[in-house]
Amino acid sequence: MPDLGKLLVVVGLLIAAIGALVWAGFGRGWLGRLPGDIHYSRENFSFHFPWVTCLLLSVILTLVAWCFRR
Repeated sequence: MPDLGKLLVVVGLLIAAIGALVWAGFGRGWLGRLPGDIHYSRENFSFHFPWVTCLLLSVILTLVAWCFRR
């Protein structure tokens, strides 16, 4: 049971740290505008799909989940 408490504290601190970074504007300039992200625009239509950003976030979250399983 003490391990569960430690895990909850660590997860809470990570969520608070990520929230503070997002609130401060970290990633605003490059997140979603990486090379390989699809952006298509015409006269009155715009489509944006952050393909590479999704892959990068998936890899990071997979590594974090893998570290917590060990």
